Amino acid sequence: MVSSMRRDREVGRLLLSFLLLAVWEAGSGQVHYSVPEEAKHGTFVGRIAQDLGLELAELVPRLFRVASKGRGDLLEVNLQNGILFVNSRIDREELCGRSLECSIHLEVIVERPLQVFHVEVEVKDINDNPPLFPMAVKTIWFHESRLLDSRFPLEGASDADIGVNALLSYKLSSSEFFFLDIQTNDELSQSLSLVLKKSLDREETAQVNLLLVATDGGKPELTGTVQLLIKVLDVNDNEPTFDQSVYKVQLLENTANGTLVVKLNSSDADEGSNSEIVYSLSSDVPSTIKTKFKIDPRTGEVRTNGQLDYEETKSYEIQVIAYDNGTPSMSGHCKISVKLVDVNDNIPEVSITSLSLPILEDAPLGTVIALIMVFDRDSGANGQVTCLLTPSVPFKLVSTFKNYYSLVLDSALDRERVANYAVVVTARDAGSPSLSATASVSVEVADVNDNAPAFAQPEYTVFVKENNPPGCHIFTVSARDADAQENALVSYSLVERRVGERALSSYVSVHAESGKVYALQPLDHEELELLQFQVSARDAGVPPLGSNVTLQVFVLDENDNAPALLPPGAGGGGGAVSQLVSRSVGAGHVVAKVRAVDADSGYNAWLSYELQPVAGAARSPFRVGLYTGEISTTRALDEADAPRQRLLVLVKDHGEPALVATATVLLSLVDSGQAPKTPLRMSAGATGPEAALVDVNVYLIIAICAVSSLLVLTLLLYTALRCSAPPFEGACGPGKPTLVCSSAVGSWSYSQQRRQRVCSGEGPPKTDLMAFSPSLPQGPGSAEERQQPSESEHLGKP
Repeated sequence: MVSSMRRDREVGRLLLSFLLLAVWEAGSGQVHYSVPEEAKHGTFVGRIAQDLGLELAELVPRLFRVASKGRGDLLEVNLQNGILFVNSRIDREELCGRSLECSIHLEVIVERPLQVFHVEVEVKDINDNPPLFPMAVKTIWFHESRLLDSRFPLEGASDADIGVNALLSYKLSSSEFFFLDIQTNDELSQSLSLVLKKSLDREETAQVNLLLVATDGGKPELTGTVQLLIKVLDVNDNEPTFDQSVYKVQLLENTANGTLVVKLNSSDADEGSNSEIVYSLSSDVPSTIKTKFKIDPRTGEVRTNGQLDYEETKSYEIQVIAYDNGTPSMSGHCKISVKLVDVNDNIPEVSITSLSLPILEDAPLGTVIALIMVFDRDSGANGQVTCLLTPSVPFKLVSTFKNYYSLVLDSALDRERVANYAVVVTARDAGSPSLSATASVSVEVADVNDNAPAFAQPEYTVFVKENNPPGCHIFTVSARDADAQENALVSYSLVERRVGERALSSYVSVHAESGKVYALQPLDHEELELLQFQVSARDAGVPPLGSNVTLQVFVLDENDNAPALLPPGAGGGGGAVSQLVSRSVGAGHVVAKVRAVDADSGYNAWLSYELQPVAGAARSPFRVGLYTGEISTTRALDEADAPRQRLLVLVKDHGEPALVATATVLLSLVDSGQAPKTPLRMSAGATGPEAALVDVNVYLIIAICAVSSLLVLTLLLYTALRCSAPPFEGACGPGKPTLVCSSAVGSWSYSQQRRQRVCSGEGPPKTDLMAFSPSLPQGPGSAEERQQPSESEHLGKP
């Protein structure tokens, strides 16, 4: 509406100007034409020859010509018809600029006579120029902090046309932020202002593009435009913002130093220095985090700065601040949540506590020996630990709680078999690769008195020479106890019993600690051939355990008894033997018999007989049987023989030294017719005793064979026992070691020094030998062992 009112006023003024020009032209007498600008070539302007009063025919002769000051080519006269026409393009704005009046002044000159005419051709404006702004794009800078109704002056458009064609109206493209304010000055000029009607926010609208259109008043209307590029100047009113408020990152705990953790992406809606961001860790970040991570202040790259350890810290919360370079500076914040991922880098730890050691060997199954705790600082499968024990041990692991185990007894113990176990506990995790650790515990088995003292053999046979000195050490018993300490301390004692009328302790004693057996008094073979008793070994455990061993002490015979002569008759007394002998007896006739016994046994009781030669006497016609004691003739008696024969018979045993008894035999030689009846009766009465004596001799020989057999067996057993049994202290007194054997019937001793070969004299031997047999019961195996010693191989049976 304002624009239309202005346009009406401009039209009124233009009409007034044209009226004043017409009045002036009428008064001046000049020829006046008008032509619109931009008329085409040849456009008719006016009949200049006619209007100047010139004839067409005289135009050429009078040298008709048109002159213009510097514009001679714009208009031209056709000399044929005297018409003024447009010769070239006429641009009013070029000729006159923005002047309201624009005319081309022509001088028409004719000669003969010379005449000068002035012609004025008015160039009329047409709307051929659109409004023009100084620039096609105008940039306007607006601070986003400008207040509402703030104004920014605009330079209006210019129109080279004049008049109505130059009357401009303006229109601004629609905008929520700006509107156009047009003010008309007194000089009919217009002032344009761009007014802010809504607050700007550069971060939302960094620039506003407006189009200002200027429209002139010509027909048709021409327009000109200018693009208004309104750039909103930044004010540091925005803090830096991160694309995430929380950055979640997972890292392996063995990540190398300097590894990129995350690259922060922060933006500032401002611009320029207001958007230049500097990164840093928050001042509230603990020093432990600062030693583990670092941040590049320019790029925002966060990298590891030290060794990470999941077992030390499983996660990190890192506060990061982004500062801009505005004034005042503004900051934004974000958090980096770093979760460490466990790797199997920790070996399981094994600790053994609450040891119940040592453990008794009779402890019941399931007894807890130790508590075992395993621990792996890793997590998940890397921290899952399984425990294993050394194979082939009587223990097992029982899980009592997570990672807690009890080492319990799984099978019976025997300290005597294994006194100590080296138990190795292996803990292995489930990581990949798997890691393991071991711990060892020495399980000592404590002794329980579960073993009685044991002797090497249940029975020992000991040979002791009779007549030993009192207190003589005859043997040492030794029992071994497989237990330990006081349970293995063995003491010895006799198992008391009666030996005949006397107590056992009157014969022997045993040392309680050493086990040495002593004979308390001299032993007599003739009184006690075998002393059998038991020795008890008892340990010091609680309760005490014990065992017994049997000792068979054979009292070996010593040649301490001389042969004793038996009386010649069944009720007769000792002394000389008297016998009547008929001179008619032949050679080999037994005329008498010497009987003797020896209280000793064995070879010491084996008697031999021999005649003691009489010095200077003739050879005796009698002889005596070496082992029988029978006195027989060596030849037939004759008259030359003395009627009274006195024979000394030496009776010797086989002991060392041999003991001797002397028997005197008185023989009276009589003729056969003079032989008294009494001797015959005595001879007849002696038949019974002689037969009995023969039976006794047979038994003696059998006994001697049995003893010899036992002697050979004793030699064999002694050789075997010599290799297996420890040497023991034998009988008291000097002498060579004895050969030992044991059997159910006892033992015999055979001395190499006492061996004496029995040799026979002249003539065949007799079988009336008398010997003393030991009074021992005969064992079941003795029949196989009987054999006669080599010394008696010449003895025969009558």
